[in-house]
Amino acid sequence: MAKNKLARWTELGTLNNVIQPASGSFPGKDHPVKGNWRTEVFHNGNPLVLELGCGKGEYTIGLSRQFPGNNYIGIDIKGARMWRGAKTAHENNLHNTAFLRTRIEFINAFFAEDEVDEIWITFPDPHEGRRNSNKRLTCPWFLNTYRNFLKNDGVVHLKTDNTDLYRYTRSLAENNQLEIISDCSDLHSEGTGDGILSIRTHYENIFLKSGLKIKYLSFMLRKNKIIVNGT
Repeated sequence: MAKNKLARWTELGTLNNVIQPASGSFPGKDHPVKGNWRTEVFHNGNPLVLELGCGKGEYTIGLSRQFPGNNYIGIDIKGARMWRGAKTAHENNLHNTAFLRTRIEFINAFFAEDEVDEIWITFPDPHEGRRNSNKRLTCPWFLNTYRNFLKNDGVVHLKTDNTDLYRYTRSLAENNQLEIISDCSDLHSEGTGDGILSIRTHYENIFLKSGLKIKYLSFMLRKNKIIVNGT
């Protein structure tokens, strides 16, 4: 297993659709790709869509195939997992697909103001318990971070099996008067799991086989709206 992981790490560094900070780079320091994704990476002016915590990149790959007119970037810190998505995109000539290896906490170092059109958060760690809520990718700190590079009224999508995370995020959106676009507590049984929502990740298939319900929420973030906890 360790040998395979090392081989994947090595190959990841050779794929031209992968961006990762050079060894020894200071965390959070602006990367040269910031503000230049369309001109230097994708060579077009198409909308830019992120998948945060992309894992093996199933959603990034699925979206890029469905919507070739958009550019998609899968972001994760775990390179051995990301290798699968990056390699699939490379082998299938998905030129509208790229991957970025970094911690989400440092994401401001890679994207300029208004550079991103849309964000997907698919089956993130729910960080259960009130004490861990500030680690969730939909907590106020992260949402305010996204506001720095997401265009005004840019859409944030959340897919999760975790009821607490779903309710927490919905409550946060409601309390901050964010416009909710879609809200579904049982995606597949309600017949709404079609199109872009039909893409299934490795973990989603495991959750479904275990009888868990998949929740989906999407809402808009405004540039002039600071997100706060509470009412």
